[in-house]
Amino acid sequence: MQFLYNIFISLMVFGFKVGAAFNYKLKRGLAGRRQSCETVKSKFSKTDKVIWMHAASLGEYEQGLPVLERLKENLPTHKILITFFSPSGYEVVVKKNHIADAVCYLPFDLKKWVSEFTNHFHPDIFFTVKYDYWYNLLNELRRKGVKTYVVSALFYERQVFFRTYGEWFVASLKKNIDWFFHQTKSSYALAKTIHLDNSSIAGDTRFDRVKQIKDRWKPVEGIDEFKGNKKLVVFGSAWEAEEAVARIVLKGNKDIKLILAPHDLRRVGNLKEMFPNAVLYSEIINRNPGNSNINLIDPAVLIVDSIGLLARLYSYADLAVVGGGFHSAGLHNILEAATFGVPVIFGNHYRKNPEADALIDAGGGKSFADEHYAANFILKILQDDAALHKMGKNAGYFIQSQPNATEIILNKILGQYLN
Repeated sequence: MQFLYNIFISLMVFGFKVGAAFNYKLKRGLAGRRQSCETVKSKFSKTDKVIWMHAASLGEYEQGLPVLERLKENLPTHKILITFFSPSGYEVVVKKNHIADAVCYLPFDLKKWVSEFTNHFHPDIFFTVKYDYWYNLLNELRRKGVKTYVVSALFYERQVFFRTYGEWFVASLKKNIDWFFHQTKSSYALAKTIHLDNSSIAGDTRFDRVKQIKDRWKPVEGIDEFKGNKKLVVFGSAWEAEEAVARIVLKGNKDIKLILAPHDLRRVGNLKEMFPNAVLYSEIINRNPGNSNINLIDPAVLIVDSIGLLARLYSYADLAVVGGGFHSAGLHNILEAATFGVPVIFGNHYRKNPEADALIDAGGGKSFADEHYAANFILKILQDDAALHKMGKNAGYFIQSQPNATEIILNKILGQYLN
């Protein structure tokens, strides 16, 4: 099975190379991986002790960041490495302020490449977030005596580990992972069925992350002026389905304001065509303070054409619509809105997002199979202040009532590492 795994990885690499000729995202990922060894070689010496966090993409990065920050606080002389699999995570983080000494792509999981990469520095503690497991990497880390963890682990029944042909990988996890910190009881129970006993329930670190976001909140220029005294619906990480909801809602209620933050900035042009009277956020921040000709009172729609604002924008919302749930792309972060006591609406395709069911059960969120049903509900609840307030209060309490998963994880890791 190990031989077949390596064949699969080789085929995956070949597929990436072929796909890169047609897909700019794949092309960026391949180009970035060519620089990974040079990045760690230039940033670390062989004597540096390194805490290494791996995240598949941006969502996992946000999930693991509270743990990484607390580890750095307790081990201040250690250096920090963050690796990504996806360009959508790497390209956002590498451009903004972060605590890492180095940010790069994780090499493809071929033994030679993994060995070459890890030989340039001394990893002391490694953790991956959620469910990004790589066989050769884990073997190499164990060979080097690295303490290895999974933070906010999430097992589900369709994973390869619960198939007969996945038993060999389970054996690798038993041997190579020091501890699994599960985010749900069901994940923990599934791990027990395959005898991954080095496990505990810690909760979801994303709750700690969004609590941080609320505590560190800063105002966003122009939003109070744009909102005025009207109700505001923020469409975060919106795909085409959420755009359709926005059109229906605006048609049904002319006395509200909408903020549209697309999941892909390449959609900005399309949004401007749909809402020709909309104002772009770049127009707000680039206006002349003493002589502004940008009217923020009349436009009903604001299109966000930059990244890094969404979490703070939710704080201005009376209601949030979070994208990705009306199809298989995957639901985006609903907790960033809920932490500000904002009701959250989303599609019902969220199999890998247990927090969605939990928020619904708490009365702070609601999902729909169809954008028309979602839009009709939004139009109705915007006319019912009591129901809107209650749903928002439930969302905020849901976040604040969650345990501090970061402290649970930190105490375990430091206990094992320092002893």
